[in-house]
Amino acid sequence: MEARLNAFASPLAGKLIKHINSAGKVIADSALPAATQELVKIRASQINGCGFCTDMHTKDAAHAGETAQRLHLVAAWREATVFTDAERAALELTEQGTRIADAAGGVTDEAWANAAKYYDEEQLLALTGLIAVINTYNRMNVILQVPAGDYQPGQFG
Repeated sequence: MEARLNAFASPLAGKLIKHINSAGKVIADSALPAATQELVKIRASQINGCGFCTDMHTKDAAHAGETAQRLHLVAAWREATVFTDAERAALELTEQGTRIADAAGGVTDEAWANAAKYYDEEQLLALTGLIAVINTYNRMNVILQVPAGDYQPGQFG
């Protein structure tokens, strides 16, 4: 598989990605737990069929110490016993926020209230921003058909 465009060689894409990365850095530096951030990125990427981001974030999570068992179970988190209640709430919010067009009314009050039991307002804002940012990256990569499999942890700095 070859990408439709080489976004890494485009000055316009470079500017765009720089700004999206700036938003991602604000989120990465927030009080939202790093492990939760990776789980959210993985789950949204799975839902969106973004192989590039799924490859990247599973490798980054493993490199940061995430267990193979938890990584393998992200797609089946509802049935898995290896996630905390807070992580499960974040994963539910991620699914609903990613599938927003599939549900009349978008994210349910129940999913939001459940997440609010575990995360303060700043963390909820970070979580919401993270869901938006990873969905942006997923859509760009899926549209451009960016191939997956060659990512190395830390490759982008």
